[in-house]
Amino acid sequence: MLKGKSLIDPMDLTAQELDEIFNVADDIIDNPKKYAHVCDGRILATLFYEPSTRTRFSFEAAMLRLGGNVIGFSEPNSSSVSKGESIADTIRVVSCYADITVMRHPKEGAPKVAAMYSSIPVINAGDGGHQHPTQTLTDLLTIRRVKGKLSDLTIGLCGDLKFGRTVHSLIKAMSRYTNVKFVLISPQELKLPDYIKKEVLIKNNIEFIEAEKMEDVMDKLDILYMTRVQRERFFNEEDYIRLKDSYILDSEKMRLAKKDMIVLHPLPRVNEISIEVDKDPRAYYFKQAQNGMYVRMALMAKLLGDL
Repeated sequence: MLKGKSLIDPMDLTAQELDEIFNVADDIIDNPKKYAHVCDGRILATLFYEPSTRTRFSFEAAMLRLGGNVIGFSEPNSSSVSKGESIADTIRVVSCYADITVMRHPKEGAPKVAAMYSSIPVINAGDGGHQHPTQTLTDLLTIRRVKGKLSDLTIGLCGDLKFGRTVHSLIKAMSRYTNVKFVLISPQELKLPDYIKKEVLIKNNIEFIEAEKMEDVMDKLDILYMTRVQRERFFNEEDYIRLKDSYILDSEKMRLAKKDMIVLHPLPRVNEISIEVDKDPRAYYFKQAQNGMYVRMALMAKLLGDL
């Protein structure tokens, strides 16, 4: 039973609970009108301490499409945070006004702290370089809809694997499916952190290889998950400038890939996927963004106990 639960880490949900959410999301995609009043009278509070377009709009659109309403802020300076209010106090007050809340915060662990003090479900919409569980749900739903499965897949993760919270969350979530292999494509400076290799990949006997060139591994992949090199995660502007153009996916590289390989990206992209790739039928990143709204509709309705 998902009613009343918070979602802080993708592993907070069992494989069975994930399937439950994905089945509802599939039905929402097929029968949207059926869900237009599921959350009538409900209020979602969006607490975004860090900039976001897709994730915030996706949650807001999800609640509105379910018949609910939205309150919140997208800039901490417009809230009492600017006066020094703690997360614990903010969430206690928000719990008085809303039925469910979604939080994005630059500090790792902030949504977990919020969940400890909240009387309503808290959804982590990204905390620093740590986790982004609803992006992971989006990724898994997209893979399941296109490939028809979440096992027996080789997934290439490309770009910023060090700071990319979407990558960290996806690896954790995919670790529970059988015969999943990872190809980790990044410059030395942006390699996947050792703790994730040890605690997730090695601990679960998951096969992985590391590569520095996309061209060397393109033909092995069922899924290519691109990420941007994130300026906001660097302490040194020179390092960012040197590494930001390390990996650019273009039509030439796509010619090396399998005919049924799919390209995913959590967005926003900067220049890591050339716009010429958008026309390729294997490019699924905009469909992926749309799936994010549907899976968030399913998730919120389940956490609220409205389904």
